[in-house]
This record gives sequence, structure tokens and C-alpha cells, in this order.
Amino acid sequence: MATGKVMENPESRFSALLLGAARLPGVRVDREAYLRTALARHCSEYEVRTATAETPSAAGISLDVLDRVANESIRYETAKVSALSAAAGFPGALALPATVPADLAQYLGHMLRISQKLAYLYSWPNLFSDDGDELDDATKGVLTLFFGVMFGTQSANAAVGKVATAMSEQVIKKLPQKALTQGVVYPVVKRVAGYLGVEMTKQTFAKSVSKAIPVVGAAVSGTLTFATFRPMARRLKTHLSGLDLATPVSQVIPGEVVQDEASSAEEQVKVPRPGRDWRIVRRRQ
Repeated sequence: MATGKVMENPESRFSALLLGAARLPGVRVDREAYLRTALARHCSEYEVRTATAETPSAAGISLDVLDRVANESIRYETAKVSALSAAAGFPGALALPATVPADLAQYLGHMLRISQKLAYLYSWPNLFSDDGDELDDATKGVLTLFFGVMFGTQSANAAVGKVATAMSEQVIKKLPQKALTQGVVYPVVKRVAGYLGVEMTKQTFAKSVSKAIPVVGAAVSGTLTFATFRPMARRLKTHLSGLDLATPVSQVIPGEVVQDEASSAEEQVKVPRPGRDWRIVRRRQ
């Protein structure tokens, strides 16, 4: 009886689904490997090294470049999750008890994958520990908020902004545990988890209906997944790219010499000449 009540709780339902999806093979994205591969075609070796060692923001990579890379990742994950959803729709109604839970799990798994990729591009720290343990409370909290942003909940948008501001102001390279587990953000995490639990129930029903007819269900299921996943991923991308955490920071990198035309000859002598080359990049206020 107690177990039944727990599963009826939308918050507990979502938490169980999230933990289950996080255990699936291939769901966890290696931050350094992903950034190195994703940025290699668009950035210099210096920028790639700095982005992996620190963040794309610290590397001074423009938001235009990051947006292009983010769109490539969204297209890839959307195509993959849609194809898998279509494949799950082929057997028809007789296989629903097995295919629907599996399809929902892989759908959440791809939501986790695109959440990680977008977070790393827009300068969030590593979300998963390297030892393969269960998700800690801070990671569950921020992923819940990311999912909330994807589903369009304004409270999740505001909470993600607060977490990003805390990290930016404190110059920390990990998630703020206290803010996500005890502070003002935590109640929002719980409310968003409850909302997502209800939404997951609705999606389970929708996927059951879409897969009821063999073969035809494959096309319907794949189309439904494509129509929901891509807009949700784009919503998260838009929100993360607009945070201060993603803005390129001040830096001095190898490049062309910039001189002030109004400066005196004596002052210009102090500026490195081409060949010693340094380029001064505008600082973020």
C-alpha cells in the first residue's frame, strides 16, 4: 500500500524516471570529449583547449559559434530519439506493456543527453561524477530545472537563472549544493518535479495511443517524438545562451595588434608589434 502511494506521487514518479534514465548506457556525456569534438570544426586549438580545461566562456568563444554547435547537437539528438521511438512503434498494441516504458525511458535519456550538451556549451560545470555513482541531490535538482525549462515552466526559468548567477558571482566550477538542496531554489525544484511527474503520465498515455496500431504506429510515434523533442531542446538552448554564465569573458589571446589611433608614439611603442602578436578582447562588464 505504501509503495502504491509513493508511485502515485507525481514528484516521486518523476524522480524514479529520472534516476532510471540516468542509468541507461550512453546517457552520460563526457564533458571534455564532447566539447573537444563539437568545437573542433568551429574554433582554434587554443579555444578548444581552454574550453575543455575551463569553459567555452573563458575561451572567449562567441555565442554565435556556440549556437551553431548547439543546433547541430539538437538535430543529432532529435533524429536519434525519433528513430528509436519509431522503431518502438512497429510491434503494435500487443507489445505496449514493454515498448511504452522503454520508449519513455529512452526519450528521457535523450533529454538528459541534450541537457548535458547544452549545459557544457554554455559553460555549466560537469553534471555527472566520474565514478558512475547515483545522481547527487544537486545534480538531480539542476536536471529537474532543465527539464522544467524544456517543458516551458517559468518558475524553472527563474530558478536556473538564480543558480547560474550564483556560480558566476562565486566563480565556482561545480553546482552550488546548498542553493539546490536547501536554499530558495529547492522548493522550486520540488514543485517542478511534481509538475513533470504529471506531464510524464500524459506522455505515457500519448505514446500508448500512438503505438497501438502496428507499423502505422511507428510513423505516428516517431513524428510525435520529433514534434515535441526539438522545440523543448531549443527552449533550453535559448534560455541557457541568454544567461551571463555563457557570455565570453575578458581575455588576451594570440592574434593581431590593436592600437589606439589617438595614443602618442611613445605609448604605441609599448604595444607589442606584429610577430609578438597579442589581441585585446573587450571585457565583459
